[in-house]
Amino acid sequence: MKNFQQNLFIIVALALCGLCVFQWYVQTLQRDKIQTLNQMVYERDAAIQSDTNSIATLNFQVAQMDARISEIKADAATNEQMVVSQKAQIVELEFENESLTNEMAQYKSAVNALTAKLQDTYTGIEKQNEAITNLVAQRNDLVQKYNGEVKDRNDIVAKYNDLVKQLKNGQNTNQ
Repeated sequence: MKNFQQNLFIIVALALCGLCVFQWYVQTLQRDKIQTLNQMVYERDAAIQSDTNSIATLNFQVAQMDARISEIKADAATNEQMVVSQKAQIVELEFENESLTNEMAQYKSAVNALTAKLQDTYTGIEKQNEAITNLVAQRNDLVQKYNGEVKDRNDIVAKYNDLVKQLKNGQNTNQ
């Protein structure tokens, strides 16, 4: 019995050792699984953290884009108002341009009419200048003739006066 107990004790000790080895092996497998699961949890948490950060960044970008879209809409409304006012100004300027073009045409026709009148007047002035030149020439001829006649008469008067003097002298000497 002693042998049986020793054998039993050895078998139980070996069984216990086998059980310890089996438990150790199972725990090693479990540790590897736990390590794998921990790695998966870490990667999942990192992905969640990354996704959370991405979502926060995207939310911030969406908010910025919303603000920018609001600004662009405000700018578009302002630009639209400016376009409307500029179109109105263009219409006004076109009307003003048309009226100024009409005035310019009227001024051109008036200038052309005045030019024609000035040309006629200039022609008339040239004719008058020619007539005045002819009159001056005729007057000069008349004045020369008149001066010649006056000189002739002055000579006759001088001769008459000489004759009268001679006659007076002749009567004075006769008396």
